[in-house]
Amino acid sequence: MAKAAAAASGGKKDKKVVKKKERRIVPHGIAHIQATFNNTIVSICDPEGNALCWSSAGRIGFKGSRKGTPFAAQVAAQNAGNLAKDMGVRTLDVQVRGPGAGRESAIRALSAAGVEVKSIRDVTPIPHNGCRARKRRRV
Repeated sequence: MAKAAAAASGGKKDKKVVKKKERRIVPHGIAHIQATFNNTIVSICDPEGNALCWSSAGRIGFKGSRKGTPFAAQVAAQNAGNLAKDMGVRTLDVQVRGPGAGRESAIRALSAAGVEVKSIRDVTPIPHNGCRARKRRRV
C-alpha cells in the first residue's frame, strides 16, 4: 500500500526544508557557566537571554569522570568563546552557577579566548533550608 502511494507521487519522498541559522552581530553578551561535579556547560546569550552559542565538556568529546575536570571546562569555555567571537561578541558578563571544579578555569579560558570579561557573578542557588539533604557517605 505504501509502495503504491509512493509510486503515485512520483516515487520520491518529500525533503524537509532546513532553514539556516542566521548569524547576528551582538557586541555584548552574558556567559552562563554551570559547573557541576560531573560536567561544565558554558552558554553565551545576548542581553535578552536568547542563546547565541553553547559548549560543554561532553560536547567537546570528554567522557565519564574526565568531564568534571578543570581542563575539560577550560577547553569547553575556549570553544564557546571562539564561537561567540565569530558572532561579534566583544564583552561578556559572566554568571557562574554550581560547585564544580571547572569554575575558575572556565572564566580564565573565556578571557584568554579574546573576549573581555566585564563582571563575574556567582548565582549558585542557596536553599533557605529547603529539601532534606542526602544521607552522609560513611567509609
